[in-house]
Amino acid sequence: MRRGRFRPAGAALAAVLLTGCAPFAGPAGHPTAGKAARAGGGGHAPPPVLDHVRTADRVVFLTYDDGADRDPRLAGLVRERRLPVTLFLSDTVAGPAYGRFARLRSVGASLQNHTLDHRALRGLPYAGQRAEICGQQTKLHSRFGVRPRLLRPPHGRYDPTTLRAAADCGITAVVLWRAELDADGDLTWTRGDHRLHPGDIVSVTAPSRTEHLLRRIERQDLRVGRLEDYL
Repeated sequence: MRRGRFRPAGAALAAVLLTGCAPFAGPAGHPTAGKAARAGGGGHAPPPVLDHVRTADRVVFLTYDDGADRDPRLAGLVRERRLPVTLFLSDTVAGPAYGRFARLRSVGASLQNHTLDHRALRGLPYAGQRAEICGQQTKLHSRFGVRPRLLRPPHGRYDPTTLRAAADCGITAVVLWRAELDADGDLTWTRGDHRLHPGDIVSVTAPSRTEHLLRRIERQDLRVGRLEDYL
């Protein structure tokens, strides 16, 4: 998969990628977020929050939370189609199945952070949020030798403290979604018009419907991109 043309870094990334995320997700671009990041911890700039990546490439991004391993056909589909999917893992949910996630990783899936215990982060104090995020960074590094750069907060909920803790744990982007694939194979939308656009991030809550989604993507002359390559 070719790398995207849109690859700003640091503060420029935060300024350009922040795209009006889902209304349920929390205060993306909250005016106190940068101040919170500087007020304590490592003082890193807060990561951008995004549900869409601006790119001229005709790609969309498929993301899965935890339960992707429950569909035995998914690994075969990822391998056969060389699908660069992104898996967001919580240790308490995915931990017992890490062996199966290792197989998905071996055929091209990327493993990223979905917190340690899948607790709702918004409203927790800094120490609690940092423990959830950094704790899963440690788990995934210990098990797979990876240090995730991307975080999906459980239920898509976050606050400025989440961004501060995420930055201090080495996270460079907080990833939500603009479209969600449900068990009936239907796409629902968090904002904007009801069709896929280049750069859209899709949350696949029903892995068994992935093939159905791929046909829809292809009908729109789109393809699946590797999210990490565009951030």
